[in-house]
Amino acid sequence: MSARLSASFPSRWPRLWLLSLLLLGAAPGPRRGAAFYLPGLAPVNFCDVEKKSDECKTEIELFVNRLDSVESVLPYEYTAFDFCQASEGKRPSENLGQVLFGERIEPSPYKFKFNKEETCTLVCTKTYHTEKAEDKQKLEFLKKSMLLNYQHHWIVDNMPVTWCYDVEDGQRYCNPGFPIGCYITDKGHAKDACVINSEFHERDTFYIFNHVDIKIHYHVVETGSMGARLVAAKLEPKSFKHTHIDKPDCSGPPMDISNKASGEIKIAYTYSVSFEEDKKIRWASRWDYILESMPHTHIQWFSIMNSLVIVLFLSGMVAMIMLRTLHKDIARYNQMDSTEDAQEEFGWKLVHGDIFRPPRKGMLLSVFLGSGTQILIMTFVTLSFGGEKWKTNVLLTSFLCPGIVFADFFIMNLILWGEGSSAAIPFGTLVAILALWFCISVPLTFIGAYFGFKKNAIEHPVRTNQIPRQIPEQSFYTKPLPGIVMGGILPFGCIFIQLFFILNSIWSHQMYYMFGFLFLVFIILVITCSEATILLCYFHLCAEDYHWQWRSFLTSGFTAVYFLIYAIHYFFSKLQITGTASTILYFGYTMIMVLIFFLFTGTIGFFACFWFVTKIYSVVKVD
Repeated sequence: MSARLSASFPSRWPRLWLLSLLLLGAAPGPRRGAAFYLPGLAPVNFCDVEKKSDECKTEIELFVNRLDSVESVLPYEYTAFDFCQASEGKRPSENLGQVLFGERIEPSPYKFKFNKEETCTLVCTKTYHTEKAEDKQKLEFLKKSMLLNYQHHWIVDNMPVTWCYDVEDGQRYCNPGFPIGCYITDKGHAKDACVINSEFHERDTFYIFNHVDIKIHYHVVETGSMGARLVAAKLEPKSFKHTHIDKPDCSGPPMDISNKASGEIKIAYTYSVSFEEDKKIRWASRWDYILESMPHTHIQWFSIMNSLVIVLFLSGMVAMIMLRTLHKDIARYNQMDSTEDAQEEFGWKLVHGDIFRPPRKGMLLSVFLGSGTQILIMTFVTLSFGGEKWKTNVLLTSFLCPGIVFADFFIMNLILWGEGSSAAIPFGTLVAILALWFCISVPLTFIGAYFGFKKNAIEHPVRTNQIPRQIPEQSFYTKPLPGIVMGGILPFGCIFIQLFFILNSIWSHQMYYMFGFLFLVFIILVITCSEATILLCYFHLCAEDYHWQWRSFLTSGFTAVYFLIYAIHYFFSKLQITGTASTILYFGYTMIMVLIFFLFTGTIGFFACFWFVTKIYSVVKVD
C-alpha cells in the first residue's frame, strides 16, 4: 500500500490538546484522547461460557467513540450518523477532560462472547428512500462524511480496535481507526481508502464499509485458572452488497452508492469475529505493537541533538560573558576609587541608578508575568514594580489573560454548536468550567496576592535615581525590535521539530507518546530562552539602555510569533482541512496556544534577566 494511504489515515488515538490550560491552571491536565484507557488500570480476565465466574467474564463489550477527520476539525458523535444503534447498554461516564475534547463513548450493537467465533452476523439493515426528505438528508450526511474521510474509533477492553496495513519499505502501520467509506471521483480518481480494492472503480460513486472482520488476540494467564486477557483487537473493513440481506453470506460485489442514486437503497451492516491466542504479547505490553508502528523515533533523536547543539552554543556564549568579559568588567569597575575614575564610568555600570526603575506599562507586564508564572510552575504569583494599585493588579491577573482565552474558547464553542459537532461543550460543562475559574482560580489568586503583598518588598542591590538617565542613540542592532526578533529564533529552533509532532497529534490525530523527549525539549527550551535573553540583555546594558523589563519579556516571548508563523505554514502545507468553520476553529484554537506559549516563554526570559541584573549589580561597588 502506498505512502499516500499512510498519510490519508493518520491515527486518532491519544490527542495532546493544549486547551487543558484553558483557565491557566484551573482546567484539567493532559489526558489520553480518544479512549477511556487509564494507565495502571486493572486487567480484566475472560473465559469460556462454561467457566464464567465473578472474576472471569465471557461477554466482550465493544464501545464506539466519536468520528473525526483530518479534513475537518469538527468531530461528530456516533449517534449523529445513521449507523446501527445499541438497543441497551450502559454508557460510560466521561470526565471533564473527555467532555472538553469532544469524547462521546457509546455502547455498540456489536456483541460477542469470548472464544466464540461468528461469521457474517447481521447487525442491522438501514433503508433509505431518496424521495423522503429525512432519508435523503441522512444519506447526504453519510456521503459527506465519506467524502471528508471520517473515521470510526472503536474500543475493546480499554484499548483501540486497530486497522493494520502495509505501507512503504515493508513496514506495517496500525491505525486506531477505520474509515466509514470512500469515494471515486467523476474522473475515476480513487480517494483515500478506495485505493485498497480494485473493485472500487465506478465513477462518481461512494463505497461504504458495511462489514468488519474482527480478530481478538488473547494471552492465557500463567495460572490457567484465571482465564485469558485481551492483548490486541484488530479489524479489516470490507464492503459487500449482500445478495440476501436477511441471510447475508458476505460475498459478492462491494456496496456502492452512486452520487446520483434514486429510489430505495438498503445497507446491511455485518461483522465476523475470530479469536487467536498470542503467547508472545503480555497484557502489560499490549500497546507496543501500535507504538512500534510509528516510524519517527530517529527524527525525535535528531530533534534532541539539534536542540543540544543550540544549547551548547548559547551556553558557551554566556559562559564567555560571565567568566571572562563580565568578570573583567566587575574587576575594572571595583578598582575605580578616585573621583576622576568614577567620572569616566562606561558600559553597564553607568546605568546602575536606573536599572531597577519601574518600566512603562508596568501593570500590564506584571499581569502577564502573573499569568505566565501560573503556567510555568502552576503557582499563583502576583508581581508589582513598586506600584500602589495592587487590587487592580490582582483583578487583572485573575481576569485579563484567562478572560481572553475564555472569550476565544466560547466563540469557538458557538461555532461547534452551530455545526452540531460533538466537540461542542454542553451548557452544564460550561458552567462547571466557569465555576472552576471563579471558585478556584480567582480565589487562589487573591489569596496568593494577599500573602505576597504582606511580605517585604524585594530589596534591589542599588538605589534608583530620582531623575531618569538619558539613553544615548542606539545602533540598529541594539534597538528594541531587532533584538526582540533575533531573540526568539534560537528557542524556536530548539522546538520546531518537536512542535511538528505535537501539531500532528492535535490536528492530524497521530499518536504522541514520547513524553520523555518532550520533557527534555521543555528543559532545553527553558535553558535556551534564559541564555538568549541574558545574552541580549548584557549587550543592551553595555549600550547604556536600562529598559530591560519589557525587552526581556518580549525577547523570549517572541518565540510564540514564530510558533504562529509555523502554525500557518503547517495549515497550508500539511493539513487537508476544508470548510470555513474548520478553518476558523483551527486558527481560533491556535491563537489560544500562541497566547499561552507567549506568556510561558516571556516569563522565563524576564526572570532569567531579573536574576542576571540583580546578580551583576550586587557585586559591583557603587558610590
